[in-house]
Amino acid sequence: MKKWLLRIFMVLAALFLAAFWQMYFSERPPLMTDQTTLAGDGSTINYCELPMLDSSGKMAAEIPKGNTPGCGYTQFPLPILAECTEPLPEGADDIRGLWIGVKGGHTGHVERVEQCGSRVVITSSGIIHDGGPNSSADVVGINSNDTEGSILFTVGDKEFCGRTSASMTWNNRVLEFNAFGWGPVVVRRYMEGKQLVWEYVDGSTTHMDRICQLPEEHKIPAKRGRKIQIF
Repeated sequence: MKKWLLRIFMVLAALFLAAFWQMYFSERPPLMTDQTTLAGDGSTINYCELPMLDSSGKMAAEIPKGNTPGCGYTQFPLPILAECTEPLPEGADDIRGLWIGVKGGHTGHVERVEQCGSRVVITSSGIIHDGGPNSSADVVGINSNDTEGSILFTVGDKEFCGRTSASMTWNNRVLEFNAFGWGPVVVRRYMEGKQLVWEYVDGSTTHMDRICQLPEEHKIPAKRGRKIQIF
């Protein structure tokens, strides 16, 4: 009996170590976000003036994927899909804009939602999650493939934050995020009246109102996480 318990423990320990390595030490996804977009100031935009999706500009698949630089951007960037005007697909709801949490688990949370065709980009708290067709799909795929942003530990000057990957698909006008593209639904976003509702994997539900301008305190994101110093 003790021998079997030891074997089970060793298997579980090996699985934990493999998952920890994959999350924190595996190779980071290549940064596809345009450097001009990252260097730009997204706080100067009126997000109540949404672009027309009339097919007059680029399609979603013509624009490189956006993802998080390192463990987070240093200032709120320009929109990833600024040049895209592909109409939304059937079954998708229009949740574009800038939103702030006013009720629920994450009041004060601010996020920008971009949509174009079947593509959705969420920018918030230092991270950029981009899902859907893109011009660099052969390299990074169509799932979001970047980092969670929360820094667990540092080794010297190097910061280590967990990797994330999820698909973004519409299900009865609800945007669902499946972990790794095949796993359970970990995030849901949908409209409820004039509010955007965000259900997060931590069990929280946050109701968000539309705002036109990025609050000054969200221009430069605060670094998150325990930030344990190893060396």
